[in-house]
Amino acid sequence: MKNFNILVVDDEPVARQSLSDILRLEGYTVTAMPNGELAVEHVRRYSVDLILLDLKMPGMNGLDVVQVVNQISPDTEIILLTAYGSMESAVQALRQRVHDYLLKPASPLQIIESVNRGLERRAARLRESTDAINGTPIQKMADGTEVDLMRRSITSGELEESLTPAEGHLLKVFLENTGKVFSHRELVLMVQGYDVSQREAQEILRPLVSRLRHKLSTFPNLYNRIVSVRGTGYVFEIE
Repeated sequence: MKNFNILVVDDEPVARQSLSDILRLEGYTVTAMPNGELAVEHVRRYSVDLILLDLKMPGMNGLDVVQVVNQISPDTEIILLTAYGSMESAVQALRQRVHDYLLKPASPLQIIESVNRGLERRAARLRESTDAINGTPIQKMADGTEVDLMRRSITSGELEESLTPAEGHLLKVFLENTGKVFSHRELVLMVQGYDVSQREAQEILRPLVSRLRHKLSTFPNLYNRIVSVRGTGYVFEIE
């Protein structure tokens, strides 16, 4: 089985089911969502390698989803599907770091080939960026706990925990800035890539920090170092 997580987003139930079936038969792990809002929430919470995304949807359309995903999970590849193709929308999509642009109805072969190319491109990009994270993607704590920033995984003995892209980015910011107090707004900008008000930042950051601390609960050397600074934000205390 292929160890990749693919998200299918289409407001048409038949198309959504058909795309999911095609990819599952190829051995991929597939999650399907009927709209852009649910798709974005899924990407915030879970690791997604590639998204197969309908362009024309009510509410958040495909390009809206692309903009948000590029901010919160820049490693995720995106393929746009639409029955209303035009050169203008195709160029706009490609400018936003979309891997491919297919017109409906795309054949199973076209879909599979595009997905395979997207995943290959993602793997190549991740390999190239491995050395960009502090010279090494793995950081070892004093108690032996290892944090692999590239794979977004934490290990200690037989214990292992995987992080979502947003959780991984947040932990990376903390590890690279031990002892520095960050406001909620600064952390949202660094982790999610967009600027919001302090009040909005608290609402965005609170559940993210809560999910990260929950996953770190079995790694006390990390868990105990994330400290809330009343009225300001958070600090990752020096080991």
